Amino acid sequence: MNHNMKLTRAVPVLAAAVFLFTGCAKPIEEAYTFPEEGLLSVAADSNGVMLKGFASDLCVPEEDADLNTEGVDAKAYALFSLEDGSVLSQHNIYEKVYPASTTKILTCLIALERGNLDDIVTVPDESNITVSGSSMADLTPGDKLTLRDLLYGLMVPSGNDAAVAIACHISGDVESFAQLMNLEAKKLGATHSNFVNPHGLPDEDHYTTVYDMYLIFNEALKNEEFRKISSTAEYTCTINTAEGSENPVKDVTWSSGNGFLNGSFSFVEDMDILAGKTGHTSAAGFCLVLGESAADGKEYISIVFNAPYYEQLYVSMRNLASKSQ
Repeated sequence: MNHNMKLTRAVPVLAAAVFLFTGCAKPIEEAYTFPEEGLLSVAADSNGVMLKGFASDLCVPEEDADLNTEGVDAKAYALFSLEDGSVLSQHNIYEKVYPASTTKILTCLIALERGNLDDIVTVPDESNITVSGSSMADLTPGDKLTLRDLLYGLMVPSGNDAAVAIACHISGDVESFAQLMNLEAKKLGATHSNFVNPHGLPDEDHYTTVYDMYLIFNEALKNEEFRKISSTAEYTCTINTAEGSENPVKDVTWSSGNGFLNGSFSFVEDMDILAGKTGHTSAAGFCLVLGESAADGKEYISIVFNAPYYEQLYVSMRNLASKSQ
């Protein structure tokens, strides 16, 4: 590895250290500055040329003020341009909200970064979730399937059982995986969030903000496998069933609850959905995180948290995404 490569990798690590240990609660543009002269010297290559900053490609709202809010009814939302880093619409982007199953964006990202998609995962007993109304992939403890199939079970039908199976496979248990989630979130600058589980079932200590979710989802969109999985409307796989089951294998077909992907609602004309995740609990309301592209190839992230009811979520998201045109 040459000296310049070492410097390039050192910049985000040092920047993150400045952010975490100063306890900075400012938006991302202040989180990754170098206030000390000694650190500034590290941010240059051997020719004295300043290297690209950690947050140089991120959207950085100048202040937490309403912007272009017509037609959107939700507690918190925003529209971010991935082309020029502009924020085209925003409301309460730093306010604490409950993410519900949009939590699974981070769960999926960590599994893709740390897991082997061809690994065979045995569904643990902890995946037997009995919470009323919990979305499930209908997995049974003892079932065996690949991590790849499990990620589709996580993102397409929003399986909470799949989320727990992934957490246990990656970290050994849910608590350890939650620690990993918080470490990953902070590494991305999402410091106003806290995660205690991999699925988003209600917990007062499990929360995020619109801006933090943007930071997490923006990172996830860099992974092509994530885009593929989270834009799938329907997925079929074969599962080796638990020992002692009547049939040794079972074929399952999962369908997306995303109304834009399953055809329940029409999206913005001349725009395509790149990836997305829904979420809903009584505390979180109706939530949706989307990545979309326009006819000119420009890409955007739109986030709606805590819409008051199901249909309004899709009306608001369509109106929000259309503000890019």
